[in-house]
Amino acid sequence: MLAAAFVHRPDVFPDVYAPVLDRIRARADIVYGPAALPDLSRLGDVEVLLTSWGAPVLDEALLSGLPRLKLVLYAAGSVRTFVTPEFWARGIPLVSAYRANAVPVADFTYAQIIYALKGGWRYALEARTAKAPVQRVPQPGLYGSRVGLVSLGAIGRLVVDRLRALAVDVMAYDPFAGPYDGVRMVELEELFATGDVVSVHTPLLDQTRGLVGRELLSSMRPGATLINTARGAILDEAALVEVLAGRPDLFAALDVTDPEPPAPGSPLFTLPNVVLTPHIAGSLGAERGLLGELVAGELERFADGLPLEHALTREAAERLA
Repeated sequence: MLAAAFVHRPDVFPDVYAPVLDRIRARADIVYGPAALPDLSRLGDVEVLLTSWGAPVLDEALLSGLPRLKLVLYAAGSVRTFVTPEFWARGIPLVSAYRANAVPVADFTYAQIIYALKGGWRYALEARTAKAPVQRVPQPGLYGSRVGLVSLGAIGRLVVDRLRALAVDVMAYDPFAGPYDGVRMVELEELFATGDVVSVHTPLLDQTRGLVGRELLSSMRPGATLINTARGAILDEAALVEVLAGRPDLFAALDVTDPEPPAPGSPLFTLPNVVLTPHIAGSLGAERGLLGELVAGELERFADGLPLEHALTREAAERLA
């Protein structure tokens, strides 16, 4: 049996790991945790680190206290906040459940796209402001509209799969992605200028910070909606506020901002063509069980001597949001 430890935020265990605890115990002895912080004096025998949000930084000090570590299982998405060059140098396999976390984000995005093409948020906000019924105006509708996706990673591809039911024209911009069935690959300028809805799914990297600026936002077609479930800093927020203030025909549905949450007094709270949600697109509640199922499956494969299906390379890890 492998020796394993749970080290992560306290609120993670009930939703993520408790539902698959029997599967984990069938392959590993739990020698530490669940705990929010690692106790190096008790981790010497640990071979498998089971973690999630609140993962400890895998720096030299921690790694020195884990001389037998063979596998890190991360039941969440991006690993960039806790992996280090020292960790990669040791060649220890690292599994991320980002593909499982992509599922609820894609579902949320699909719902937002449908609502945007129907003008749902706009009608709801206008009626609340007017305290009276509002007149229906022409909307793109669900069929034959143009939907643009910025990035075709795990989330973007799941969104494409869901959009097939709507028979919309799906465009995508992703300089690193190959062809994907049902998607027209276009330049970023065309995507913003012609999309009825534009949904952002690119990771936040040095080269994508502020990627969506004033020129792209100003080019959006009349009545278009911008959706962001990725990272707030991908948008130039000052430019976004300026364009939305000057273009009341545009709409933005933002699940992420920069900073997050927005600073008190931010125009994003009061602009009539913006709706904010508090970073809810990712895994919540029972949805987190998908993360536990993925890492439990990887633990089973590792214990049985089978190849891992969700191990990250260093290059892939750096591209995750």
